[in-house]
Amino acid sequence: MVETRKQLDEYLIGDREEFDLPLLMVGTEFQKSIWNALIKVPYGTTSTYLQLAKNIHNEKAVRAVANANGANSIGIIIPCHRIIGSNGELVGYGGGLPVKKRLLKLEQNNTALTDSEKYNFIGNNNTKV
Repeated sequence: MVETRKQLDEYLIGDREEFDLPLLMVGTEFQKSIWNALIKVPYGTTSTYLQLAKNIHNEKAVRAVANANGANSIGIIIPCHRIIGSNGELVGYGGGLPVKKRLLKLEQNNTALTDSEKYNFIGNNNTKV
């Protein structure tokens, strides 16, 4: 947990683009294939549900891809916020669209968040780890 928090903090101040943590993905094989595809979406870029479906060689599974994306319980680390609608619109995000927008802005501008903004993502800054 200490390493996870350290890496999240580095990400939120703009010093980390990828996470190097052991992940226990609990889901169907299909969901895991989507989550692994999400990890490959580069920092600072976006992709679409259709592109993810193409990446797993199942172009007709767009709706299932969207559902698997929504079932991701390790947001930020498995970067489901990088997925947008085919029309370029921000769609669906468990943390809410304002958070998704801020995460994308953080990555695209590589701008560090203030402590106040950081802790809006990861919790109260008085929390002891």
